[in-house]
Amino acid sequence: MKKLLSLAGIALLAASLFAQTLKVGATPEPHAELLNLIKDDLAAQGITLKVIEFTDYVTPNDAVEAGDLDANYFQHIPYLNSFNEEKGYHLVNAGGIHVEPFALYSNKVKSVKDLKKKASIAIPNDPTNEGRALLLLQEAGLITLREGAGLTATPLDVKSNPLKLKFREIEAASLPRTLNDVDAAVINGNYAIPAGLSAAKDGLFVEGSSSPYVNIIAVKAGNENKAEIQALVKALQSDKVKEYITKKYPNGDVITVF
Repeated sequence: MKKLLSLAGIALLAASLFAQTLKVGATPEPHAELLNLIKDDLAAQGITLKVIEFTDYVTPNDAVEAGDLDANYFQHIPYLNSFNEEKGYHLVNAGGIHVEPFALYSNKVKSVKDLKKKASIAIPNDPTNEGRALLLLQEAGLITLREGAGLTATPLDVKSNPLKLKFREIEAASLPRTLNDVDAAVINGNYAIPAGLSAAKDGLFVEGSSSPYVNIIAVKAGNENKAEIQALVKALQSDKVKEYITKKYPNGDVITVF
C-alpha cells in the first residue's frame, strides 16, 4: 500500500514539474475565442493556457518582446515585420492560422457607386493596415496609388482620386464606431466581427480570398521551437478549430489557412 502511495506521489510530483503555463495575448474575436476553444486540449498535455485580451495592436507586441507574454495572436505578417522594423523588436511567426478579409463598410450608402464627391473614408492609422486599406480602395476602383507604394502606402501616395475622397486616419479598434460619422470605413475583420458586421453580408467591397495577410501566432525569436508553443500552434491548426470556424463563420468572414 505504501509503495502504491509512493508511486502516486511521484506521479503527482512529475505532473507538477512538467506543468506549463502559457500566457497568450489576443484581441477578442475571433482570436481569444479560438484560444479558449483549445484550452482543454492543451490542458490534457499539461499546459495551462491563460488568454489575456487586448483591444489595441501595440501592447500585445510590447508584452511579448518584454517577456510578459509567451505569445500573441492578433496580427498578420506584414504588420509584425513593420512593427519589428519600427521598434527594433525580435518577434517571429510561429505559425499561421487564419485570414480575416478586409472590407469597406458604410451606414450611409449601399454600394461603392453611391459614394459621392468629397466623401469621407475612415482607414486604419497603423502603417501596414493603412496601406492594406488603400490597396483595397484601389482594387475597388476608387483611387490609384503611385507605382511602388505597396503595403506601406499612405494617403500621400494617392496618385489619382477622382471623387476627391477625404481620408480619416483612425485607430483600428475605433473604426466601427465611426460609421455614423463618415461615409464609409475600411475595417479590420477582428474589429468588424464583434461590432456585428459581416464582410460577406455588409461589405461594399471585400478583399479577395487570396489575401496574404495571414493571422499568426507571434513569439519572441528563439521561442518558436519550444514544445509548448508548437503544441499551441498544432492545437489551433486542428480539425476541431477548422470545423468551428466553418460553422461559426459560414460566410467567409474568417478563413483557415491550414
